[in-house]
Amino acid sequence: MADQYDLIIIGAGPGGYTAAIRAAQLGMKVAIVEREHMAGICSNWGCVPTKALLRSAEIYGYMSHAEKYGLTSGGPGFDLDAIIKRSRQIAGQMNNGVQFLMKKNKVDIIWGEARLAAPGVVDVGQPTKPPVEPQHPAPKNRLGEGTYKARNVIIATGARPRVLPGIEPDGELIWTYFEAMKPASFPKSLVVMGSGAIGIEFASFYRSLGAEVTVIELLPQILPVEDAEISALARKRMEKRGIKFLTDARVTKVDKSKSGVTAHVELKSGETQQVSGERLISAVGVQCNTEGLGLEQLGVKLERGAIAIDEYGRTNVPGVWAIGDVAGPPMLAHKAEHEAMITVETIAGQKVHPLDRRRVPGCTYCEPQVASVGLTEARAREQGREIKVGRFPFVGNGKAIALGEPDGLVKTIFDAKTGELLGAHLVGAEVTELIQGFVIAMNLETTEEDLIHTVFPHPTLSEAMKEGVLDAYGRALNI
Repeated sequence: MADQYDLIIIGAGPGGYTAAIRAAQLGMKVAIVEREHMAGICSNWGCVPTKALLRSAEIYGYMSHAEKYGLTSGGPGFDLDAIIKRSRQIAGQMNNGVQFLMKKNKVDIIWGEARLAAPGVVDVGQPTKPPVEPQHPAPKNRLGEGTYKARNVIIATGARPRVLPGIEPDGELIWTYFEAMKPASFPKSLVVMGSGAIGIEFASFYRSLGAEVTVIELLPQILPVEDAEISALARKRMEKRGIKFLTDARVTKVDKSKSGVTAHVELKSGETQQVSGERLISAVGVQCNTEGLGLEQLGVKLERGAIAIDEYGRTNVPGVWAIGDVAGPPMLAHKAEHEAMITVETIAGQKVHPLDRRRVPGCTYCEPQVASVGLTEARAREQGREIKVGRFPFVGNGKAIALGEPDGLVKTIFDAKTGELLGAHLVGAEVTELIQGFVIAMNLETTEEDLIHTVFPHPTLSEAMKEGVLDAYGRALNI
C-alpha cells in the first residue's frame, strides 16, 4: 500500500501541532493523531489555564493591599467558580485555536489512540480511557479508526503526573494538577508534595486566595533546578506571604479522614512530623507517555523512561522520531515546540542547528516569579570555570519601586576569560518576560561588552538586567 502521508504525528500538544504546521508549510501531506483533546496538556491543563488562575490570584493580591497604591477597594472577595470558569474558557479557546490551525494548514486530524504496528504504519483505535474533560468535544470532520501509513512518524505523546506508591491521587483528597485546577470547593488548608514549578505555582495560587499552605520537598532547596541564591530569595518571599516549607523531607505515608489528609513526614534529622490539610496536591514530577504505542515490539530504545533520541529527534528505528516531554527533559512546552521545528526540518532535508539544551529558559509563575537560563553559579564552579558573577537588586530599579515590587534580583554569570554569558537567574516581578533578553544574548554568543554597550529604556525593569551585567565587572551604577 502506498504511503497515505509524508508524516503522521502522534499527539496534538505544543510539540505535535507545531510539527504539523511546520511540515505543512514545507509542503508535506500531514496527519495528526489525538485521543483526548487538541492542544495537549499545556493548553488544556498546564501552561495557559494555570496562568489564568495565577492572574486572578495576582489581581486579588493587588486588591488586598490597594491602600499601598493610594486606592480603596472596599475589601476584596473572590468567586472560585468564576475564577475556574474563566480558566476553562481560556483552555477551550486554545483548544479551538489549534483545531483552526490544523484546518488552515490542511492537516488531517485522526481521532483515537495510536499504536505503531511497524515503522510508518499507525493503527488507530478507540481511546482506552475517557477524556479528562468531556466537554471539550472531538473536532468535526475528523478521521477515525483504521490503519494509516506514512514515510515518517513523530511521537509527541507528552507526559502525565508521576504517582508514588501508597500516595495515589484519588481525585477527592489527594489531587494532581487536574483536580487542583478545578476544585469543587476551596480548601482552607493544603499540603503540597513537591516544590518544582507545578507544586510552587499551585502553592502560590491557593495561598494568594487565603489557604494555609505547607510545601514538602525531598531535596535541600525549593525549586531544585534553580540557582541556590535565587531559590533562597524566592523561599524568603513566599515564607513572608505565609507559605510554610519543609525541605530535606520525605512523605512516608498519607492518612485520609473525613476532614482531610495527614502527611507523615520524615526529616533529614530522623525526626518525624505530621502535617495536616483539607487536601494534598501530589506534584512530584511527571512520567513519559510511552505505554501502548508498540515501542517495545519495534525495538525503540528508552532511557530512564523516555524515548532515546539524537540531537535531531531520531530514534534508533528509522522513520520513527520523538519530540517533547516523551523524549525527556527539560519537560517544557517551548522546548517541545523548538524540537518540533528541528525534527520536521531534518525530515525535509534542510540544514538544521540542533537544540542546545543549555539555552532553554525555565519559568515559574509563582509570586515572586522565577526565571533562568544556562548554568547556575554552583554548576559553573563544578565545571572548574573561572567566573564573574553580577547581582542587581530590584530595590535599585526605579520602575520596580514605582510598581511597588522592590523585592527581586538579577544574577548573571560570565566566563572570566572570554566574557561569555554562561547563565542568568532572576526572581521578582515579571522576570518571566525579561529572561528572553538573556536567552537571545546567549544564542547570539554575546559577551559582556555587547550587553554593556546596549541601551536599555528607562524606566523599565529591563534596566536591572544591564545593571546585573555591569555588576559582574565592578561597574554597577545604582547600587
